[in-house]
Amino acid sequence: MLFFTNMERVKNRWRGAKISEKHQVTIPIAEMRIAGLEAGERVIARADGPGRVVLEREEDVLESFSGSLTGVFDHGILEQLRNEWD
Repeated sequence: MLFFTNMERVKNRWRGAKISEKHQVTIPIAEMRIAGLEAGERVIARADGPGRVVLEREEDVLESFSGSLTGVFDHGILEQLRNEWD
């Protein structure tokens, strides 16, 4: 049985990358888009077994907790505490 396929689809499906001498890898744009990552974002590399490295977006701890204590302190108390530092 013969299978005919569109060569453009075959060429575009290659998702490989090459590790440079400086240990750098260029991630294919389609995979970046699927992962929701953008150029310039910081990621964490984690080994996940032989031949497998997982990249995860670096979490900004300050941003994730910023504003989480809204309403916990009485109005003006934080300003009073900050003034005590001086």
